[in-house]
Amino acid sequence: MKFVIIGLGNFGSTLAEKLTGMDHEVIGVDNQMEKVDAIKDRISYAVCLNSRDPEALNTLPLLNSDAVIVCIGEDEGASLITTAHLKKIQVPRLISRSVSSIHETILEAMGITEIVRPEEESAIRWARKLTSTGFIDSFELTSDYSIVEMEVPEKFIDKTIGQIGFNKNFHVIILTTMKQVKERNLLGKAKIVKKLYGTATAETVLNKGDVMVIYGHKKNIAKILEY
Repeated sequence: MKFVIIGLGNFGSTLAEKLTGMDHEVIGVDNQMEKVDAIKDRISYAVCLNSRDPEALNTLPLLNSDAVIVCIGEDEGASLITTAHLKKIQVPRLISRSVSSIHETILEAMGITEIVRPEEESAIRWARKLTSTGFIDSFELTSDYSIVEMEVPEKFIDKTIGQIGFNKNFHVIILTTMKQVKERNLLGKAKIVKKLYGTATAETVLNKGDVMVIYGHKKNIAKILEY
């Protein structure tokens, strides 16, 4: 996959290196040459340009990338201007970092549905989100065990947890299921929230569009992602 990461501070540079380490092509962008020089040998490409400038931004292969992630953290104005331009040219997938609640509200008002919150979310979690089909989020308990949110695979739809036999066949536990639904924020813009169904049982039916919350060894969870 191909990614463009704009803003090479701590979060942006870590995300760029994680994605590169997963054998994806990454173009890192920053307006400070020292940050570009610091990472140029550790990712696919590193470019120094001012992302506020539409002409400079358009020199990047934005429409040929799987996702563009705006990780600018020091300058909210630059972040919003960059995001607005990317939104206007309709890049395939646009993700933007928020640095405050006001910043996040403005991004939501702009129609940005994927927002990074570095204070709450790690770069490795976003690397997994960007590259794994069906994967939504995870929380690492140890180096081997995680709690993971993932979409219900097509082969599991309309079956119960007992019928599938997650514990017996995959050696994992389904803690709960939920659905991602749209709600309106204070500005009337749509945002995605999670609606929990409660503790899962053997009789819980997995519906299309549901999200499973799974506990288990990472290798066993990976088998379900590949199922």
